[in-house]
Amino acid sequence: MVGSFCFALGSLPLYFDHVDAEIVAWTFFVGSIFFTSAASLQFQQVFAVRPRSADWWAAAVQLVGTVFFNISTFAATRHGFSVEEEKRLIWAPDVYGSICFLIASWIAYVVLPRHWDFREQSKSWWIAALNMLGSVAFGVSAVAARYLSTTGEPANITLVNLGTFAGAVCFFVGAALLPFESDRDTAPEATPA
Repeated sequence: MVGSFCFALGSLPLYFDHVDAEIVAWTFFVGSIFFTSAASLQFQQVFAVRPRSADWWAAAVQLVGTVFFNISTFAATRHGFSVEEEKRLIWAPDVYGSICFLIASWIAYVVLPRHWDFREQSKSWWIAALNMLGSVAFGVSAVAARYLSTTGEPANITLVNLGTFAGAVCFFVGAALLPFESDRDTAPEATPA
């Protein structure tokens, strides 16, 4: 939730328009560290219980994606890059991280049982759906951040920030639901009367 909060905060105009650009860049980097910490814990937990399962693959791919975000957000804290260096050190890892998030979310989403009535969906389903929506939003942000050859600037900075914010909010809500899912999974079975 902390990583998601940092990404949401960093993408808000009220924040990035009034805070030094270096602090904004560090906000994203700190958020990426929290993403990687959570992904690492998730991977370790799944590896201990279900190695090589779909959950394991989703966790492994997501962990790789968070490392790409570490690379891109740390590079964004540095100064003096040419446009080509920014493309290679910031934009490309961001795109790769977004692709990894999409793949991981898709794996996690497709293995869940489906119901036609959205009101009957489990917390696991809602968490997977929110993570998928967040991954799509991050992907939209990455595509919008592509550099225009004519100006050397991102194609659509508004969409970059909107996609980042929407994705971060989805991840935040999904993370907030995790303790409730865990409670349900660990609750003792009701015994028949």
